[in-house]
Amino acid sequence: MKETEENLLEYSEDEAVNFIFNRLPEEAKKRIDKDTINYVLDVVYDFYDEKGLLDEEDEEVTEGFIDEEELFEYILKAAKKDKINLTGEDIELILDAEFEYGKSIGIYKEEE
Repeated sequence: MKETEENLLEYSEDEAVNFIFNRLPEEAKKRIDKDTINYVLDVVYDFYDEKGLLDEEDEEVTEGFIDEEELFEYILKAAKKDKINLTGEDIELILDAEFEYGKSIGIYKEEE
């Protein structure tokens, strides 16, 4: 059966959280639970919204350049403010796995 592009671009936050959690090393799973992953995804969404990268009608991320270092710092700052215990390594693990999820459903592509 041939999948349509529309099906590939459906992002499920629940699926993303499970995908990310399952890709974490066992050691990281002792520190990072699914609620923490969900928190980080919400902060990423807030970052996209603040930067004008969301299509307001569809609530989808529009194409544009995302400064990964700026996103990382934004998440770190939000986590400290909200007293969420996340290290820089934890954030990187979550963001890397989220990128892999996005690639698996056709949202992200490797840069050449």
